[in-house]
Amino acid sequence: MLVSEIMALKGHVLYTVGPQHTLQEAVTTMTELDIGSVVVVEDGKMVGLLTFREMLAALARVGMNWREARVAGAMMAKPVVATPEMEVEELQRLIVEHHQRYLPVMDGDTLLGVISFHDVARAMLEEKSFENRMLKSYIRNWPEEGEGQDSQAAG
Repeated sequence: MLVSEIMALKGHVLYTVGPQHTLQEAVTTMTELDIGSVVVVEDGKMVGLLTFREMLAALARVGMNWREARVAGAMMAKPVVATPEMEVEELQRLIVEHHQRYLPVMDGDTLLGVISFHDVARAMLEEKSFENRMLKSYIRNWPEEGEGQDSQAAG
């Protein structure tokens, strides 16, 4: 399975904030949309990724006032990224090695979306479910002994 296939299942909706926005604005956006990350964009380009994890770490580190603190001070400036051609096994390795639950998906300089650990798990579950249904269908339609031999002898 490729990252592009997971993105097709997930969709390409992208939520962004600017680095000048406050953490309060980011929290409000993420809470209202029930999402765990937003891409930080400036002048049409991704400059970082903000998740609740980065926000909490920034608040713990410097005791920021989240109503006034800027996204720029909390965001992950250089997140690990995935590509559409990447195999899911490589994506999983990146997620585990870098402890990054959300990865922006980039096609060159073009941001296609963000893929999460949850998206990967859901896609893998759907793939296994599809394979299971196909195997059960195959077994149900298994030719009885002698069925296939008669048609081969006639042909």
